[in-house]
Amino acid sequence: MTPPLPDELLHRPIAHRALHDVAGGRPENSGAAIRAAIDEGYGIEIDLQLSSDGRAMVFHDYDLKRLTGQTGPIRKITAAQAQDLLLLRSQDEGIPTLDEVLDLVAGRAPLLIELKDQDGAMGPDVGALEADAVRALQGYDGPVALMSFNPNSVAELAQIAPGIPRGIVTCSYNPAVELLPAEVCDHLRAIPDFDRVKASFISHEAADLSRPRVAELKAQGVPVLCWTIRSPEQEAEARKVADNVTFEGYLAAHPA
Repeated sequence: MTPPLPDELLHRPIAHRALHDVAGGRPENSGAAIRAAIDEGYGIEIDLQLSSDGRAMVFHDYDLKRLTGQTGPIRKITAAQAQDLLLLRSQDEGIPTLDEVLDLVAGRAPLLIELKDQDGAMGPDVGALEADAVRALQGYDGPVALMSFNPNSVAELAQIAPGIPRGIVTCSYNPAVELLPAEVCDHLRAIPDFDRVKASFISHEAADLSRPRVAELKAQGVPVLCWTIRSPEQEAEARKVADNVTFEGYLAAHPA
């Protein structure tokens, strides 16, 4: 049986890459941004990339440049090196491991964890990131769900951690935007793998929520999350379809 999405991830607005604010010294996916989201009572979305020694690191980009000022892929450095590499505009914070973030959150906020595609083209070359994420989550006591754009990653999670809720991140799949072959985009755009990978929810691009396949899944009772909302006006429009929002750049209202 596919485990359901935790109820808290349906009702607490979800801070995208945690409650980040560069001007406030809270870079995305940082400890400071995570603490701020906890303090404000939000859910927390974070991203995982793999280090060279097989550790799940809480970091969005494949390359280090935008967030650290250093060059090169995060996959080429060790977890210890990533932890020592300061995030730009942070208060002396490095790139955290998933273990560190789980210790920090400790069940005080629901966690939505995205595993970034490690294959390069949404293909089957997956496994190491999924394995370390599941290892870190063993014994974790708090609402959590895992997700990925790559359905092969979600299928792997279904195999190695059948008890953890999992979903597919989806979008309109414009090949020029996603930098993927047109045939890959054409396949994924239709969200054909939902049942195969035993997913329990989708997190869909907000601007594409009118897609008929999204309506079809919603009619089947599938929870629909969405990304990324950047204003109350966008949120109001998205909530006509989505059950919950992933937001940034403003403080989403808590439900009554």
